[in-house]
Amino acid sequence: MRFIDLFAGLGGFHLAASQLGLECVFACDINNELRDLYEQNFDFTPHGDIRQVIEEELDTIPEHDLLCAGFPCQPFSKAGEQKGLRDKSRGQLFYSIHRILKHRKPTYFILENVANFVKHDNGRTYETIKKELEDLDYEVDVCKLSPHHFGIPQIRERIYIVGCKFGLDRFTWPQKSNNTKMSIHEILDKNPSDAIPLAPKKIECLQVWQDFINSYPKDENLPSFPVWSMEFKANYPIDMGSLQSIGLNRLQNRKGSFGKRLSDTDRREILENLPPYARGPNPFPRWKQRFIEQNRELYLRNQLWLDNWLPSIKKFPPSLQKLEWNCKGEERNIWNYIIQFRASGVRVKRTTTSPSLVAMTGTQIPVIAWEQRHMTVTECARLQCMHGLRHLPQGSTAVTALGNAVNVTVVKNILEQLIK
Repeated sequence: MRFIDLFAGLGGFHLAASQLGLECVFACDINNELRDLYEQNFDFTPHGDIRQVIEEELDTIPEHDLLCAGFPCQPFSKAGEQKGLRDKSRGQLFYSIHRILKHRKPTYFILENVANFVKHDNGRTYETIKKELEDLDYEVDVCKLSPHHFGIPQIRERIYIVGCKFGLDRFTWPQKSNNTKMSIHEILDKNPSDAIPLAPKKIECLQVWQDFINSYPKDENLPSFPVWSMEFKANYPIDMGSLQSIGLNRLQNRKGSFGKRLSDTDRREILENLPPYARGPNPFPRWKQRFIEQNRELYLRNQLWLDNWLPSIKKFPPSLQKLEWNCKGEERNIWNYIIQFRASGVRVKRTTTSPSLVAMTGTQIPVIAWEQRHMTVTECARLQCMHGLRHLPQGSTAVTALGNAVNVTVVKNILEQLIK
């Protein structure tokens, strides 16, 4: 059985399909470095931009039985602008897949994208694509799966769409594992020499948050909501609409970040003394109001010791002034856990699973707190079940490529059910 590998990246679909005895007859990727790696790993030379191939040499794409494509997710991701199919550079790449399916009519296809894909534009994007595929005489089904459903210690929910010309009566989605004893330690090396150490500033930040944890009342659970320290001492209004547009008299003598008095008559200067998330053009959504209210209540209950702690957190940038403690009931030691430095704050997670690998260069690589280092490329590859590759990407390419890759074990499990 022959397959093609579109938007191939590191070759996750290739690894999964070849393990089932399938033969790759065409691959493409727009990234020069990834094409070179693909050739090194699979002894197979990919083409470049699929749009150019389709426009100039569609007939050179060989006959095949299975089309695989993890098409670009940025237009559909919550982290992006969510232009979807209106994104002319990436959102419309689905129609490149459509043209190949229409031209070559393979028996099967498998597509992958972010979990938000089926919810994008209130579900209209998926329904549009589904109809386009059904109009080509495919029966189509969709499911959200993650590596942790198959005993792999990474939570990475993705949408998989499968289709078959002969119908899907005999197809069932692979059964999810009941393994509740997963551990990130399964994929980690001990003090690997190639690990990037945690920056001193971030080590200092984690110690400041550990001081917060140590001072928190022992008879109370640590907050389950995100801790936004800039709300301590603040009382600017959150229920009057956007602070960009309400009357300055309503802001005068209120308090912004860490209690800074909003006494200026210039709106720009007033906004600069507010937390970054309070400067937008839109009213505060209810969830944000609730987080702010919870943090202000937390401060009032713990003002005595928080006033002594606050000066130590102010020296850090806003994203480090927020904490998400996802270890309820566990030992209160930040150095025992997996850390992720996100725009939303310092996220502390149990060691059962890794956060999802994301294609953001260097900013969200999971941190192994007890060794004060970032996860290595080799360890990230294990999370994606790509440790079978002879050559792994390096540097900034590695983070992006592994964050964009499909998980080999998840794909293999689906393909086993699809083509059996």
